[in-house]
Amino acid sequence: SFTMNTYLFVYDLMQFCGHSWIFTNMIIRFMSFGKDSLADTFYSIGLVMRLCQLLSILEILHILIGIDKSRLFPRFLQIAERIIVLFVVINSQEEVQAKYVVCVLFFLWNLLDVVRYTYNMLARMGIYYLPLTWLNFSLCIPLYPLSVLAKAFAICVSLPYFESFGTYSIKLPFPFAFSIYFPYVLKMYLLVLFIGMCFIIPNLFSERKAHLRTGNIKKKRS
Repeated sequence: SFTMNTYLFVYDLMQFCGHSWIFTNMIIRFMSFGKDSLADTFYSIGLVMRLCQLLSILEILHILIGIDKSRLFPRFLQIAERIIVLFVVINSQEEVQAKYVVCVLFFLWNLLDVVRYTYNMLARMGIYYLPLTWLNFSLCIPLYPLSVLAKAFAICVSLPYFESFGTYSIKLPFPFAFSIYFPYVLKMYLLVLFIGMCFIIPNLFSERKAHLRTGNIKKKRS
């Protein structure tokens, strides 16, 4: 309906503005301060990044109620991966926030999202540019595995801090005699991360094939 399409356009516009601001801010800071800008990336743009990622949870709701035709499980995996790494791993450990891997991770995420939300906004208006369609569904194929590697590296970097500070580790008193050592949880999550990548990459290829074929048909009709 027109109302739902307008709502989705506004949502995509908000995400585009947020990620464009982050992406532009990162580039300007790097051009102005060089490598010195990398260490405080999280402090300068972390708040906006967290807001954008929290807002992206709505995309799961969009699929569940049927106003977005994307596949649920791949999108859920992608959003969950970002939420876990950003809020559980990076946000909880101040020492990790100053690592260069955070800047690399944010750069990859925002590059993908600026293109994706630009494509989505134009698609809501019935505008399809074949070069943009190609870029949107091709760029994610090499960049998504790179982002997974960056997430895995961020988790590995954070492990010593989780071990020394005991963050999120739980030890229940007697008579339960049960404990959760969070570094072990993160190590298991690394395996889940790479298994999820093996599932998502074929889905990216199938989406690319379907949308490029549709884009070619629409171009010929126009």
